Amino acid sequence: MDRIYIDTCVFNRPFDDQIRYDIRLEAEAKIYIQEKIKDGKLELIWSYILEYENSVNPFLVRKLAIVRWKNIARIHIIENETVLLLAKRIKALGLKSKDALHIACGIYGKADFFITTDKKILKILKDYDEINIINPVDFVIEIEGRNYDY
Repeated sequence: MDRIYIDTCVFNRPFDDQIRYDIRLEAEAKIYIQEKIKDGKLELIWSYILEYENSVNPFLVRKLAIVRWKNIARIHIIENETVLLLAKRIKALGLKSKDALHIACGIYGKADFFITTDKKILKILKDYDEINIINPVDFVIEIEGRNYDY
């Protein structure tokens, strides 16, 4: 079973304006991923940085929908020295502190995939070897591709 870390932008994607086709695809992929988590086919990691970012979400409906995933997650990462050191190293590659903390939590939680819609993260860390960083649409293609016998 794959262990995944979903960052805040992916949790919010279904609430974004769906006028752009890429956003609609990412929202649909996120909903599909949610179903796989609920079915026990994916293992979700939650973190203190997800908790913080969601707590300052100004949209109550979004905040309440996202916080429910805390109880569904099987792994909860709290702030610790290892996460902070990892984040410092990742931030030095050109990312914001919060983004680096998300990725560090994913690595610390031994995620197989870090799922994000953040174009900067995807670009800067496209060949990052500590964790597989992937867009939700590409993730769905990846896991569905395993189900085919060629």
